[in-house]
Amino acid sequence: MAKGKVIISCAITGAIHTPSMSEYLPVTAEEIAESAIGAAEAGAAIIHLHARNPVDGRPDQNPDLFEPFLKVIKQRSDAVLNLTTGGHPSMAVDERIRPATRFAPEVASLNMGTMGFGLFPMLDRFKTFKHDWEAPALEASRDLVFKNTFADIERLLGILTPLGTRFEFECYDTSHLYNLKHFLDRGLVKAPLFIQTCFGILGGIGSHPDDVMHMKRTADRLFGDQYEWSVLGAGARQMSIVAMAASMGGNVRVGLEDSLWAGKGRLARTNAEQVTLARQIVEGMGLEIATPDEAREILDLKGADRTNI
Repeated sequence: MAKGKVIISCAITGAIHTPSMSEYLPVTAEEIAESAIGAAEAGAAIIHLHARNPVDGRPDQNPDLFEPFLKVIKQRSDAVLNLTTGGHPSMAVDERIRPATRFAPEVASLNMGTMGFGLFPMLDRFKTFKHDWEAPALEASRDLVFKNTFADIERLLGILTPLGTRFEFECYDTSHLYNLKHFLDRGLVKAPLFIQTCFGILGGIGSHPDDVMHMKRTADRLFGDQYEWSVLGAGARQMSIVAMAASMGGNVRVGLEDSLWAGKGRLARTNAEQVTLARQIVEGMGLEIATPDEAREILDLKGADRTNI
């Protein structure tokens, strides 16, 4: 039985960190593919993917930049591929949805509410940048609204659900869980819901253990047995939140999108390194990790053969 096994997701590059913050952040299609395959080999059942401009590392939702690494990952791994519809918080929805619309993946991320997304505190830690876009992009987040209105969410659901794509519902605060319940009550989403509760982004809920407990209690009350719970912790709290959630029966997400670190003051050299750390935590508790096919069973996914990748 797959039920009860822990799904490890790995978010390979994201759009939050900039290339100057870590020499190990994957930027090119080749780097993203190799890092994703390594993460899958280390035990990640789901690979969450963004693309970047290969020259300067800027987040980019052009599907043509996704295609080279998607093809390679699919050829060399059976991992579930999860494409972002979040892109970068500064992007319009029409731009953000392009890759998922073209490739009809098994899973796409879906942010469940409008929020501030404060990345500017990273300017206190990183002072020199290789590319001229990096510092202004971080500074701009002081006055940035990450727009995910009810109309935006309804539109995304209306486009991607007919493709058979299911969702990683990214919930950065309690209100996002209530937003998701609204769409469940309307019949626009269906169980099992894959709910990713996100901790530690400025503008969303914090990363204190009480915050984790609060989100879990709220989700239990709203969704009962209709959902699968997963967590991600931003930055230094990544692995402690992994441990807490795993001990509570949750699934976990790691990756260089969420944290650049593999220990205090030590940059992770690969995504696989973080997956290995998470796996050690999970298996150290006597729990088993899910294979990609077990994750497909748990989340009721359509299968890799029914995507356009």
